[in-house]
Parts: sequence; C-alpha cells; structure tokens
Amino acid sequence: MSDDYPDWFKRRRRYPFFRSWFFEDVDKMFREMEKMMEEEFKTFTSKVPKDYVRERKRPDGTTVREWGPFVYGYSVKIGPHGKPEIREFGNVKPSRFGPQVKEEREPLVDIIDTDGEVHIVAELPGVEKDDVKLHGTENTLTISVDTPQHKYYKEVKLPANVNVKEAKTHYKNGVLEVTLPKTKEEKKSEPINID
Repeated sequence: MSDDYPDWFKRRRRYPFFRSWFFEDVDKMFREMEKMMEEEFKTFTSKVPKDYVRERKRPDGTTVREWGPFVYGYSVKIGPHGKPEIREFGNVKPSRFGPQVKEEREPLVDIIDTDGEVHIVAELPGVEKDDVKLHGTENTLTISVDTPQHKYYKEVKLPANVNVKEAKTHYKNGVLEVTLPKTKEEKKSEPINID
C-alpha cells in the first residue's frame, strides 16, 4: 500500500514536521478564502441602495450597521403544456457579476389563465389599498407601490389580450386580485396572392 504514494509524500510522512506542514497549508487556504469572502462582501455592500443601510444603537452604546431587507424567492407551477413555469420575486436578482439589489421589490405574482379571463394574484405585504397603483394595456399589467416603507414594482406580461376597461379588482390583507376579461378576437382569414 505504501507503494501507492509518491516519493515526496513518503519522505514527508516519516518526519514529525509533516503535521505542521499539512496544517500550515490548510490554514493558508482558509485565510485566502476569508480574504476572498471579505472582498465579495465589500463589492456587494457597495452596490446596496442607501435606503437598505441603517445604523442602530445598542443598549451598551455601540453602533451596529444593518443591511436589508433582502428578499429573493421563486415559485414553481406546472403550466398548461406540462412544462414548469418558474417566477422569481424579491429585490435581489442573480447575475453574472454577483447579486444585484434593486430599490423596488418584485411581489410574488400568480397568473391564472381561464377560457374567458385572466386572473392575477399579487402579494403586497404591509401595503395599504390606497398605495397600490395599477396600469394596464391589452397585454400587460403594471403593479407599483412607492411609499417610504415599501416599494414594489412588477410588470406582468399577460398570456392573452384583455379588456382593461372591464377589470375587476379586490384587495385585502396584502393580497391583490385582478380579473381581466379576455377580448373576443375573431380570426379572419384572407387570401394570399402568389406572384
């Protein structure tokens, strides 16, 4: 079995300084990892909006810097064709250059497409009804809240064209429900001339 090891390792194993050599390398590796993590944390905190950084005094008189809230989540549901639909929400978005923090938080939104209407359910915790602003077009719905305590923004791409003028809404306990009737689209066929 000792023939399986290279010569340099056999020599190191025979001497007592092997243990110190091994642990020195492990310590060096941990110090390098800590340094990389500190640099990443500095980069991340430099990109945080000013509203997400607060200082708080402790009872003993010391000051503590706090960041947040940072929210990232996703919901998964099986779509009509059996494929999973993944929707992200929150104010942190992953990217190639590290997490990006937005000032507005994307609410968790669920879209239910039925034969005659599109039903949207959005979670807006901590928000009063009067603070919610809705804007709709025939194929998008924009939900926004801009208060000192809460900032939400989400533009929802609708699965079908809808009639915004006949929208029905309901808001209770931080849950917004919007029902939009689909427009009746008549598919017309027209002849195409061949040149």
